[in-house]
Amino acid sequence: MVANKNIHSVVATIDLGSNSFHMLLARVDDDKIRVLEQLGEKVQLAAGITDNLQLDDQAMERGYNCLKRFAQFVNDMPLGSVRVVGTNALREARNRKVFIKHAEEILKHPVEIISGREEARLIYLGVSHTLRSSKDKRLVVDIGGGSTEFIIGQGFEPKLLESQQMGCVSYNKRFFVGEKLTASRYAQAYTAARLELMAIEQSLQKMGWQEAVGSSGTIKAIANACKSAGYSSSEADITREGITWLKQKILKLGDIEKLNIEGIKNDRRVILPPGLAILEAIFDALDIDKMTYSEGALREGVLYDQLGRYTHEDVRERTMTYLQERYRVDIEQATRVSEKALEALGQVAEAWGLEDEWYIELLEWAAKVHEIGLDIAHYQYHKHSAYLLEYSELLGFSKQEQQELALLVRGHRRNIPRDKFEEAAENSEQLIRLCILLRFAILFHHIRSNQNKPTVKLVAKSKKLEIRFPENWLEENPLTRADFVQEASWLKRIGYELNVS
Repeated sequence: MVANKNIHSVVATIDLGSNSFHMLLARVDDDKIRVLEQLGEKVQLAAGITDNLQLDDQAMERGYNCLKRFAQFVNDMPLGSVRVVGTNALREARNRKVFIKHAEEILKHPVEIISGREEARLIYLGVSHTLRSSKDKRLVVDIGGGSTEFIIGQGFEPKLLESQQMGCVSYNKRFFVGEKLTASRYAQAYTAARLELMAIEQSLQKMGWQEAVGSSGTIKAIANACKSAGYSSSEADITREGITWLKQKILKLGDIEKLNIEGIKNDRRVILPPGLAILEAIFDALDIDKMTYSEGALREGVLYDQLGRYTHEDVRERTMTYLQERYRVDIEQATRVSEKALEALGQVAEAWGLEDEWYIELLEWAAKVHEIGLDIAHYQYHKHSAYLLEYSELLGFSKQEQQELALLVRGHRRNIPRDKFEEAAENSEQLIRLCILLRFAILFHHIRSNQNKPTVKLVAKSKKLEIRFPENWLEENPLTRADFVQEASWLKRIGYELNVS
């Protein structure tokens, strides 16, 4: 995000969803964001919509009570620093003006009702900022309380936006009245969802995608249940097999009160069956085999949109800059190491299977922040750096991305913990090779200067790396020679051969 003097130092977004209300409070320092508070509460506004599309008093009261708690955070914030958006339930309710008026009195900020497509756009914005950058097209699905949004996008740009009238709260009210769960009720909900999807499935399939991603509470709950039962995979949080297993388990239990499934919170049990029926219909209609879950959703999208973060700029770059500033990194040294590491990667990427764009980004970021731990202590600072990277809230990074970044930084000096690499990632060998390149760049700039630096050539084979310096250069620079002699012994411990000439 380009710095904007008009942006408030603290901003908030409030999502008045059909099932849950969410608030996100964040601090903005120049072009950096730090989440300060996240609150969410099941309000089930959609459950209070009557047959004549009126919000009943009980539903509105639940909403007001929730907003009174949010108000303690936002009442004193200046106008323009808080954005409040309402979604499907408030789009449908004919008496929404009554609710909106009182909500604005409570919050002291305006409430806007967004269209289904605008909701889809903001969801995609929120999701895209939490996923690894990719040139592939993504299908994003968000099952809400009253509607389900579908987006196909590439990078940060949505290409196709759709919003359908089916949600876990509205379908629960329509098909699962009472506590008994039957195959017939489930089939009715599934069929209704399939009929709803007929209007959009052709256009979605025509555009196509390479990866399916789900967001928000329903998909998160299903993903948690699949993981707890071992039905997720290394590539996906939800699979067809997982959906089939969960469906059979729910129908076998036959009673909402008995839905005590690991990974499913108590307040999610009632709306799990309709949410699962919708998701199964989506998998079948769109021929999806697997889906990953993203923490990003509407509230994050509203925040980025509020701050003008709807460009193609990668938020992770801003996160790295923030870390460098926060932990007083030697920027010149970080730049030297980064440039040398990327130069080395260019020479060995094909031989070592490191051509994926993610490896380029990962190596560059690791080089930029490998010394952040020095701000804590010099002794074993690489471990301090890794801890900060793994457990800090790094906006824009997934947990897996943080872990991979932390591994590279953890192994940038002394012993490379191969066991930790292998435990944490299936692509452990590629990560170890990236780590070797990072170590090379750091040793090359051990003197922390660009003066008297030669041109070197790297040649890689399987578990072997050869570094060729100009003739007699190592003899004239004994410190560098000693560094690489020691490095060869470190790499030998993890099965790699280093030859320096």
